[in-house]
Amino acid sequence: MPNDDRLDQLRLDTRQLVIEESYTDLQVGSIRKLSPVDVEGNPDPSRSVQFIGSSQIMTPAGPLPISFELDGPGLKDAIESFPAAAEKAIEEAVEELKKMHREQQSSIMVPGQGGGPGGPQGGMPGGGFKL
Repeated sequence: MPNDDRLDQLRLDTRQLVIEESYTDLQVGSIRKLSPVDVEGNPDPSRSVQFIGSSQIMTPAGPLPISFELDGPGLKDAIESFPAAAEKAIEEAVEELKKMHREQQSSIMVPGQGGGPGGPQGGMPGGGFKL
């Protein structure tokens, strides 16, 4: 018998329902329009429509998807805000990648520089590197 706590976590939050429409130019990216609805599928005017932009950037490891909020209230506004929002999201993604690269580089241990098994000068057994 399934755990009731896990089942509760799988229930949709009926106060947060949206209907989704997607717009794309088939080249640069896409815009998702999230329109609030009630449990019957009727528009919910008590909540605002949201627009989410998405695109991808090429990295040495392959394409990296990015997504970002766009200004509304209409599709035209979202389209106009797409370039600046995408640029900001790309800058944030690049900074995050640089940060991850720096953290990875700082975790590399060179034999003879201490801290590893074999004492402060011993490095790692067998002269290996921690990547």
